[in-house]
Amino acid sequence: MPRKPPTHLLYLHGFRSSPRSAKAQRLAQWVAAHRPDLHWCCPQLPPSPREAVALAEREIAGWPRDTMAVIGSSLGGFYATVLAERHGCPAVLLNPAVDPARDLSAHVGEQTAFHDPAERFFFRPEFVDELRALTPTALTRPQRYFAVVAKGDELLDWREMAARYAGGRVKLLEGSDHGLSDFDEHLPDILHFLQLTPQCIE
Repeated sequence: MPRKPPTHLLYLHGFRSSPRSAKAQRLAQWVAAHRPDLHWCCPQLPPSPREAVALAEREIAGWPRDTMAVIGSSLGGFYATVLAERHGCPAVLLNPAVDPARDLSAHVGEQTAFHDPAERFFFRPEFVDELRALTPTALTRPQRYFAVVAKGDELLDWREMAARYAGGRVKLLEGSDHGLSDFDEHLPDILHFLQLTPQCIE
């Protein structure tokens, strides 16, 4: 059965990030300008992975499962995968974390928020266990995923990301960086995958 275009869209930011990230802001601007009918949600996620996913679940609790989609960046890409596996919705992943339990074990301790260095939080040892518990064993329907993966990512291994989502659609970038500073170049492909087109204004 063909997938329906989304009426509800959830964006999940990465580790130490926020709804103020450049990618989240750019998507919010596009939605406001071209699809004001779309229900857009981009919450500030707590440091605890268990609480972050629980918050996302509360946000989407009343959403129609056949017309919702999720976008996630870095650690948010991992969370987006968790939600896509649970609810069967399409997911766009932007340099997604594949094994955050392994990668973030080195970041236990006090952290600063990327968009406000004065804001601090503590990444606790048990959060690594929460990530491990959340990790999906396998992707049940890889075709629901579209991963944008940069070979120039300075934080995550592009080979690991590409391999994880190999059964779905992968856009492999020769350069770029972890934050996808060239995000605007990839926005048309993301919108096409999600079947999001500008609304016709009479």
